[in-house]
Amino acid sequence: MTIRTRFAPSPTGYLHVGGARTALYSYLVARQAQGQFILRVEDTDLERSTPEAIQAILEGMTWLGLDYDEGPFYQTKRFPQYLATAKRLIDEGQAYYCDCSKERLDALRTTQQEKGEKPRYDRHCIHRTDIDLTKPHVIRFKNPEDGHVTWNDLVKGEISFANTELDDLIIVRSDGAPTYNFTVVVDDYDMKITHVVRGDDHVNNTPRQINILKALGATLPQYAHLPMILGEDGKKLSKRHGAVSVMQYYEEGYLPEALLNYLFRLGFAHGDQEIFSREEMTNTFRLEKVSASAAAFNLSKLNWLNQHYLKTLPFAKIEPSLRFQFQLAGLDPSTGPALPQLVLLMAERTQTLKELVEASHYFYSEDYPRDVAAIAKHLTAETHPALKLLANTFKTMPVFDKDNIHAVMQAVATELGLGMGKVAMPLRVALTGGTQSPSIDATAALLGREKVLSRLAKIL
Repeated sequence: MTIRTRFAPSPTGYLHVGGARTALYSYLVARQAQGQFILRVEDTDLERSTPEAIQAILEGMTWLGLDYDEGPFYQTKRFPQYLATAKRLIDEGQAYYCDCSKERLDALRTTQQEKGEKPRYDRHCIHRTDIDLTKPHVIRFKNPEDGHVTWNDLVKGEISFANTELDDLIIVRSDGAPTYNFTVVVDDYDMKITHVVRGDDHVNNTPRQINILKALGATLPQYAHLPMILGEDGKKLSKRHGAVSVMQYYEEGYLPEALLNYLFRLGFAHGDQEIFSREEMTNTFRLEKVSASAAAFNLSKLNWLNQHYLKTLPFAKIEPSLRFQFQLAGLDPSTGPALPQLVLLMAERTQTLKELVEASHYFYSEDYPRDVAAIAKHLTAETHPALKLLANTFKTMPVFDKDNIHAVMQAVATELGLGMGKVAMPLRVALTGGTQSPSIDATAALLGREKVLSRLAKIL
């Protein structure tokens, strides 16, 4: 059997981290078995689905590198197939037409509630042959009346629902539009999906979908319902916890490798290992080992992972995202040091590319932030001689590199009888506008002799 999985987002919002984790796990199940991974856009909610959300989903999948073998398929383009399948169920006695009015259904519900019964359709139309199909009507699925729907969920274990708890759900509305639970079943059936990986908010839909699949004579897929992702406060992850949309993480300067690695570990453990390559994820992942408990999103852990990848990925992997951050900051990377050298210097001190670019402003522009208090404290008449001597010596240095700059700083400190800090800190403030930077000898070397001398001249 060929393993076939699918990721089926609804484009009523952007691709969020919960959806991205679902997509990743579904992708890994397929890749591990050399199977197929399918992208299906469930866009039947015409009022809430937007082209922008569809584009954001596609961009998010591309950025994360979750390449799909088939798709994207759009449910709105498959309406004829859904209606043909509904007609087949009617012809086989598995579904029926219903023209009950809203008033009748409301009255039925009220009566059942007054009796303490669970509201469900009373099958008033199940045997009727007088329904006028030119007038408003729906199509209902004929749900089994007894027995249970039971499946072994690959994450949650055995789950069972009594058929008496279910209803003859509407599969085609009066406007001719198929309903969510029906389109999902027809798609999974037609696309020969073998594993359905999705959020556990779909658990209640599963028995209804299984019954429809059985009515179609389908081989049932295996189900894996993933627990939700919570914020660090234990509440459902939302905008108040920070970025939620996947592409927001891109804009905030995170690397796809870091976000994928983090989402992989958010509910799945493989000993104490924290860092996973794409290949290691594929080789080690097992749905059966996914925790059935909700996972809490920890931004500190994501930041730690992102910094790890900043320090270890080949520069070519980082460059596109880094240039995007320069663009957002309004800086021209051609006006300063080569970007690979910048990353090498700054990755130890910053956790995201956005933070890296913000902290590197002074390398690429003369209009960089300046700390007024630091300037008042460190650029004084007392520090003037040291800065002047540094500037004069820098002009004549044969090689302007980190080691030689450091040697000059030591020589100046010795000559003026100062501690190294009394030389290094004024130089740092003079060159960067503040007290925070990598080692000032390395910073000055990366700035280059011309910028260093220009800034010292202005200060002096």
